Amino acid sequence: MIRVRDLSLRVGSFALEGVSFTVATGRYAVLMGKTGSGKSTLLEVIAGLKSIAAGAVELLDRDVTRLKPAERGVGYVPQDLALFPTLTVREHLAFALTIRGWKRPDIERRVAELAELLGVGLLLDRWPQGLSGGEAQRTALGRALSFRPRVLLLDEPLSALDDETREEMYELLRTVHRETGVTALHVTHSLTEAKKLGDCILLLKDGKVGEME
Repeated sequence: MIRVRDLSLRVGSFALEGVSFTVATGRYAVLMGKTGSGKSTLLEVIAGLKSIAAGAVELLDRDVTRLKPAERGVGYVPQDLALFPTLTVREHLAFALTIRGWKRPDIERRVAELAELLGVGLLLDRWPQGLSGGEAQRTALGRALSFRPRVLLLDEPLSALDDETREEMYELLRTVHRETGVTALHVTHSLTEAKKLGDCILLLKDGKVGEME
């Protein structure tokens, strides 16, 4: 479950006041809204990357408002992917596990599981600079999923992909959601994308979030 209650924040001239919404456990929610409406900002708040002036963020019935990002148990795929140029695909999939102190055999098993789930087995020793858009997205998704988070945040993950690759990613994201049961919040501008992936569609408009019919 993702719950935002009476959230207020200000970043420069941009502000959100009294934003509240809930995504039930296990749902795949898609958040839409105009450019500059604050969709990405909301994801960053939930992930713990932006502080708020008032309100609360609850994940899985736990108040995480004052917790650091690493303490929230959230997998996050930023819009620019933020892949590390000095790490291979394999090292990206292992990154969060290494910093959490997993043992090497457990890391290797988890990387193998992710490689199979995401179809990146042949890419494990490649560098980000040589990846296609779809391959880079799969790598960023694997890094976010590696430690088995129960909440997944995705910021316009498919916006830079061609039509064929986007269709492949629709199928992959549906598979990931089905097999992991993760509660997902996915930001997009595309209503087509929202309808293909979301079991609920939220609209951020005039600083308020409501569910689209």
